[in-house]
Amino acid sequence: MVTKQVMSEFSIANVITEKLIRLEMKAKTKKEAILELSELLKENGIIKDVDDFSSDVFQREKEGITGIGNGVAIPHGKSASVIQTSLVVGKVETPIPWESLDEQPVKVIILFAVKDTDANTVHIKLLQKVAMLLAEDTIIEKMNQATSKAELMELLAKEPTV
Repeated sequence: MVTKQVMSEFSIANVITEKLIRLEMKAKTKKEAILELSELLKENGIIKDVDDFSSDVFQREKEGITGIGNGVAIPHGKSASVIQTSLVVGKVETPIPWESLDEQPVKVIILFAVKDTDANTVHIKLLQKVAMLLAEDTIIEKMNQATSKAELMELLAKEPTV
């Protein structure tokens, strides 16, 4: 169990920058979305290889649903290809079909890129922090309505109140 003190020392703002946000994704499918966000990670020096990383993400997708409802998906890949544990966020204009808890398509994708060595530490803290943040319906609503990278950064950097 991660203590409140450890959680407060860890911030989502430490693993994302505006360069890792794409507001107008071209993707029309789940696969295209994961590949597009993987390319963005590669362009920013976060992963070594798009194919290796995306393959790990697709493998994880086979293990369970990553659409958490309300138009949000949180796919993740633990991979040797990851140089620095990070988040990348994408928004699509037209919702993408995605296996989701509420069986609805997604508009916001928060892709976790996790170094193998962080798999049992930072990864868990990051998932918990994002899950707590997304438990607030107003945050999801604001993410869906955000029109700038700065708005999304501000929302993601918020400390969860749950």
